[in-house]
Amino acid sequence: MRTAPFASLRSLFVITDEQAMWRVQTQDDETAFAHLVRRWEGPIQRLCLRMTGDLHRGEDLAQEAFTRVFAKRKDYQPTGRFSTWLWRIALNLCYDELRRRQRREETSLDGMCGEAMAALEAFVAPEPTPDKSLVEQERSELVRKALMQLSETYRTVLVLRHYENLKFREIAAVLDVPEGTVKSRMAEALTQMSRLLRPVLADPRARADRDHSLPADGRRAGNEGAGLPGIQSQLLV
Repeated sequence: MRTAPFASLRSLFVITDEQAMWRVQTQDDETAFAHLVRRWEGPIQRLCLRMTGDLHRGEDLAQEAFTRVFAKRKDYQPTGRFSTWLWRIALNLCYDELRRRQRREETSLDGMCGEAMAALEAFVAPEPTPDKSLVEQERSELVRKALMQLSETYRTVLVLRHYENLKFREIAAVLDVPEGTVKSRMAEALTQMSRLLRPVLADPRARADRDHSLPADGRRAGNEGAGLPGIQSQLLV
């Protein structure tokens, strides 16, 4: 029976990450490896960017992560999820980078968690849109700097949960800690970010924007999860 052209190539679009990694591990399959890179390059670059605060270094670390994946392909355990293994490799590279920098800062600013999460939304998009106002760009940069002031422990759970949308049980698997530990770290990360973002939230221009967008009880209208009530409810998921 004649094999249809490109049949093996088409099969890559339906296989799982674990199946593709099995091909890489057992057959050194370059096509399967390219499939994994295409699938995960964006999320891993975003993770490295937000963990290091450096766009170019984040891209370099993402490339290094995939280099490590191929180099350590024989170490992959087929019983586990490929994504969990990949997140761990990328995070360890980020930790090594941050330790080399030896940049650790502390702050004692006070603030409100709900408003902090509203400000965090400005940093979700990887690049500012063309019509983004100067004020929003300035606030986004302040959020980025505040994120970099969090310790690795709290920054990791905040980035994986808030920006990469991993579930708490998935983060627990990546970090190899109990799910309850992840939730407590997330709560502390939100508290620290609120304190760090006090200058942003106290800005008269930012306050004017909030006065128009927030109802009397301080909850953010029309955007579930943007304020503290929505985020707190996520801690129970």
